[in-house]
Formats: sequence, structure tokens, C-alpha cells
Amino acid sequence: MTKILLSYNKLEGPIPREVSNLNQLTELQLSSNTLTGEIPMSIGECKQLHILQMDRNFLTGNITKSLGILKSLSTVNLSHNNLTGFIPIELSDLTSLTQLDLSYNNLQGQIPKDGVFMNATAVSLFGNPELCGGVADLHMRSCPIGSGRKATEYYLVRVLIPLFGFMSLILLIYFILSEKKMGRGPYLPFSPLDQFPIVSYKDLAQATQNFAESNLLGRGGYGAVYRGRLTKSKQDVAVKVLDLDMRGAEKSFLSECEALRSIRHRNLVPIKTACSTVDINGNVFKALIYEFMHNGNLDSWLHNGEGTARKPLSLNQRICIAVNIADALDYLHHESGQTIIHCDVKPSNILLDNDMTHLGDFGIASFYTDDAGSTSRGNISNNTTSIGVKGTIGYIAPEYASGGHPSTYRDVYGFGIVLLEILTGKRPTDPLFVNELNIVNYVERNFPDNILHVIDTPLQEECNSITQADAVTENRAYQSLVSLLQVALSCTRQLPNERMTMREAASRIRSIKTSQASARGN
Repeated sequence: MTKILLSYNKLEGPIPREVSNLNQLTELQLSSNTLTGEIPMSIGECKQLHILQMDRNFLTGNITKSLGILKSLSTVNLSHNNLTGFIPIELSDLTSLTQLDLSYNNLQGQIPKDGVFMNATAVSLFGNPELCGGVADLHMRSCPIGSGRKATEYYLVRVLIPLFGFMSLILLIYFILSEKKMGRGPYLPFSPLDQFPIVSYKDLAQATQNFAESNLLGRGGYGAVYRGRLTKSKQDVAVKVLDLDMRGAEKSFLSECEALRSIRHRNLVPIKTACSTVDINGNVFKALIYEFMHNGNLDSWLHNGEGTARKPLSLNQRICIAVNIADALDYLHHESGQTIIHCDVKPSNILLDNDMTHLGDFGIASFYTDDAGSTSRGNISNNTTSIGVKGTIGYIAPEYASGGHPSTYRDVYGFGIVLLEILTGKRPTDPLFVNELNIVNYVERNFPDNILHVIDTPLQEECNSITQADAVTENRAYQSLVSLLQVALSCTRQLPNERMTMREAASRIRSIKTSQASARGN
């Protein structure tokens, strides 16, 4: 066997060590699956390997040094995983390597400067904020003095760990004394903030210019979001400040911390840290700090928000956005170790960066783990935490609006409404929808024969070159629209148990994306 081409499938679990037995293998392509675990060291036995593509999976651990043995490697793509640690210096010895993509992982430390790393156009390292150095054309931040691997390990072991332990002890004593003094019961040391690095109120005030109106990105049910730039790390961030006078805000903060500390997915908005302290007036202050998404939210792209002059989204862009949202919800429902129900899927909670779409705002999320520790589908009534009947008008499933239990079907419905909005360009609260007419039956009445009457104007123009009579059989764009609308209508059925799951929706939309891409390539 010389080639394994299994990208865009549903492969899951670890990559078997027995891959080393394929000593004639020249191509190993496993992109866009749900593979987990580490890259096996035994892959170094595949001496004939030219192309290695494992991007868009859930791989963890370090990049194995054994890749440096594969002298025939010309292309390596490990992007969009959860890989950690340093970039192996051994990769710079691969003289045949002409393309290396390690973007959107959690790599750290100094970037090598030899071999393929000398050519900035051959290397992609975006989305690894802890990387530094490298050749000037990479435009990465400079490494601090003594930031090599040994220096980093020495600093971590000899300085940071003891210092953090000492600070944690002081904080623990302080909070225990404070809680006793204020009569609020015992302090719980294992809080949802434990896994986040510490940031002070002063840091956030400086980052946002004292929470200036000019930096205000928007207001939500539990507070305001500001754009800021952290002085020390020089990172652009979005700072979500909780309005603790609002009923449920405290629970929203804890809910979001609980969700974000235990989940990790490329299509969820990355959280940087959290802050729970007092402000300059002695008032309780709580905030969540996220990676800033420079392309704003989906709502502003679909409806060309005030002050923007953006180019309309193409069909292919809309399909990619739909795939990313579906993958995020599929992960929350089926892969995160517990069933997490987002409860507020809507375009303003869907953020865009340069490459991907991210689902954010877990302020009213619900969590469920059954007794066996596995996730389940359907209604959830026991072992669930939530914050009342919350959500956004137009996106709430009908059964939940009337007092039903939290359910993954609620997110499926919200996703279906968002998908209809992506394709029609109309909000579910559009003035057109009055009396008995809503966005769902508006599309149903025109499906499948007259969908060009309801889709967004830019999408109509993409299909405008041919007649509708020919479209069904000759135009892939038209067929893709029909298939996408079919998924959306299935997700928004009135009865919850008639809706497809997010896993089914994600699978269908990925297939549509693949068909659309293959048609473009022909």
C-alpha cells in the first residue's frame, strides 16, 4: 500500500501505531476527521512518506520528533488540532520539505530558523500565540531573553511553579478569612476559575481605556463587551463585563466558566482568561476575556450592519460557516464528555476570524452528564443546571418557549433558524413575518420548486446565469441550496423528536460542502 486517502470521513479514535508497518507508504491523508490522541512516534518508520496531512482533527500532545527521520517529506499539514509543546528542531533538517502548516494549535517557544523555516511563504504558524522568534518575514513577536526550551523549563520549575503555589496559598487564606468575616459560608477552592491565568481589574481597565464607549462592541442580557488590548501580551481581546445587578448574571458567569474550562474545539471562541475581583470603588467585578475576532459577528455580515460596507457572502462562504457552526454544536452535544446545550444559537453569537467561524457566549448554557458519564440525546430533566427560560425571540424552539426541559433539540432548532437566515438573508423577526407567517413556513411554501424566490439576493445572482428549469439538473449551486434548505427545514420541525440531531446535520452539510467543492473543481 502506497497511499491512504481518508480525508473528510468520520474516522475517530487514535491513529494506530501499526502505521509503521506500511513501509512503502508515500501519502497519508487523514484531514477533517475526529481523530484523537497523539501522533504516533512509530510514523517515523514510514521512510517513503512524501505527504502527511492530519489537519482539522483533535490530535493532542507534542509533535513527534520522529518526523525528522522522514527525509522524503515534502508536505506536512497538522493545522487546526490541539497540539502542544515546542516545534521539533528536527523538522528543519528535512531538505525536501516545501510546505509546513502548523497553524491553529497551542505550540509554544522559539521557532527554528533553518531549513523550511527560512522560507516564510512555505510555513504557516498562525493561531499559536505562544510561538516567538523565527525569521523576520514570519512577523512573529520577539522571544524574551532566555526563552529557549531549557530556559523555559528552568524558569517554569524554579520560578513560576513555586511562585504560583505561594500566591494560591495566600489567596486561599484571604478568601477563607473574607468569607468567614462576611458570613457567606465556606469558600470553595475548586472554582470554575481554577484553570484560567490571573488578570487584574487594572489590566482590563488599561486594555479597554477604562471601558471607554469607543471600545464598546455591544451589550447583551448580562452585561457589555469591550474591545481591548492587553498591555503585557499585546493581544487584542474581547472583554465581557458582567452586570451583576442583573438577575442571573452571577450564575451566567459561573455557567460560562464551567463550560469553557472543560471544552476545547476549533469552532468555539477561545477564552484567554477570567477576572473575579473588585473594581476601584470596591464593587464586585467579574469579566471573561476572549480572543478578539477581527471579522465581527455573522449578524453584521448577513445584514450589513451600520457603518460597514462588506462584500456579500458567497454561497461557498455560507456553506463553510454552516459547517463550522454544526461542527461546534455536534461537539458540544456528543463529544465534549458531557452534553452541553448552548441555549442561545443566533448570528450575533457566531464570530468570524480570517479562516474559521466560532460559536461563543455560553452565558445561559445547560450541562448534563448521565450516571454512566456518557452523553445522551433528547430531553434532559435530571442533573441539569440552567438559568431559567432564556434565549432570543425567533430562535427559541417552540416547546421550550412554553416551559419544556432543556434539550439538545433546542440547539438543533436554533441552528435550523440560523441556517434559514444564512440562506434567505432574513431575520426570524423580519417585518415580513406577521400573523401566521414565519421564516420556517415562508421557506416551506416555496420549497423545493420556487426557492429562488426566498433566498438572499446575492445567492439569487449566483444562480442567475441559468433558468430554474435547468437548475435542478445542471447547476450544483442550485442543488446545494435545495439540500441546505432541506437540512434547515428538518432541524426546525415543530415536534422535537422529528428533528435530526446535530451530528446528522453536520454530516449532511459536510457532504454538501464536498459536492460543491468537487463541482467547482470540474
